[in-house]
Amino acid sequence: MRLLIVGTLEGQLITASKIAMDRGASVTHAATIEEMLKVLRAGRGADLVMADVGLDIADLIERLEGERFHLPVVACGVKTDATAAVGAIRAGAKEYIPLPPDPEMIAAVLAAVARDQSSIIYRDAAMASVVRLAEQIAPSDASVLVTGESGSGKEVISRYVHARSSRANRPFISINCAAIPEQLLESELFGHEKGAFTGAIARRIGKFEEANGGTLLLDEISEMDVRLQAKLLRAIQERVIDRVGGGKPVPVDIRIIATSNRDLAEAVRAGTFREDLLYRLNVVNLKLPPLRERPTDIVELASHFVERYARENGVRRRPISEEARRMLLANPWPGNVRELENTMHRAVLLAMGDEIDVDAIRMPDGSPIAPGRSADARLAADVAATAEAVSRALVGRTVADVERDLILDTLDHCLGNRTHAAKILGISIRTLRNKLNQYTDEGVNVPGPGEARIAVA
Repeated sequence: MRLLIVGTLEGQLITASKIAMDRGASVTHAATIEEMLKVLRAGRGADLVMADVGLDIADLIERLEGERFHLPVVACGVKTDATAAVGAIRAGAKEYIPLPPDPEMIAAVLAAVARDQSSIIYRDAAMASVVRLAEQIAPSDASVLVTGESGSGKEVISRYVHARSSRANRPFISINCAAIPEQLLESELFGHEKGAFTGAIARRIGKFEEANGGTLLLDEISEMDVRLQAKLLRAIQERVIDRVGGGKPVPVDIRIIATSNRDLAEAVRAGTFREDLLYRLNVVNLKLPPLRERPTDIVELASHFVERYARENGVRRRPISEEARRMLLANPWPGNVRELENTMHRAVLLAMGDEIDVDAIRMPDGSPIAPGRSADARLAADVAATAEAVSRALVGRTVADVERDLILDTLDHCLGNRTHAAKILGISIRTLRNKLNQYTDEGVNVPGPGEARIAVA
């Protein structure tokens, strides 16, 4: 676990550092947000940021997102600083730790991050065979290609392989090839020198160098431009990379794991993926079955998510009723584990009685799940219904009204998480925050983190 502590709370943060190191974490300290960014640009990396609540947490998170450092942030401060604590959570911090630090709380936060990164929940025989293969090949340095539908757990199994490899104590670095514009992906992978291109204000170490000695996950590699694939192939074959604007090769020692939700053999035939790169990546293939083909895992995962989100939201953990279990098992889950997770998170917040019943198992728009329908039929019906509803709803409305509803509905879908909502909307968190402040001033109900707007008939 790599912990980056940001701030200057004198002895309090020093104590927190010592507690974290006693619990096995490697700790780096930065006094300011700018120093934090310098540490991350230098490739020293982090799995968790613990920030002094006296800093501008919203700005800190926005700066991280702006430079594509996707890290969980925990705020910490003196116990009496309640207003700042609430502000930090609303800005996107995952947790607030009061100081002086409690060793058990520090340990719990570190354990939660580690657990989220490397745990895997399964019971079904179809998934068990994949896990057995993952355990068998984990100690090697062979490249691994993980395939499966979106939301089936490709990154989870990748972290599982890393955690059981000889590189487990070294970094696990992930990069989503589909989420980064083509013109920036090369710099993200291989780094760049200062002045290499417009906006390159300082040297930045790429993911290959950051992962040196550990594992690099190339998520959704099928989305990588074919021209960049040639440079990736050279890096894998020769174990050297060239920074953008750099003058000499840099040696690297990493294990490559790649994921794809598309048929790469078909992509090779279509000319969008290099055949020689596929051979390099596909030494071992871990093919994850979709959730509908591993029914024994559905209730197991649902119970796991109920326990997790009840704890995170500070609500009582309720068991899942028998009728709700039957509904979960009958649903085709086209979004796989990710869809199930979101559904159970919603159910934890909506449940009213002693159990999580069918009334709490709902779609994001509040409609009940319709079990037993095929994924394709359900998707087609949903698309048609949504298109018709959107068309009718927009007529006669102003652009400002439509924008407001879109922002608030997205925030509602993200359960009040500003950072996630801003990502989906394609705007900065600062822009989102300004819009929400405007709506609050206008008397509009804006949900806080973990809250959802409840429509009253």
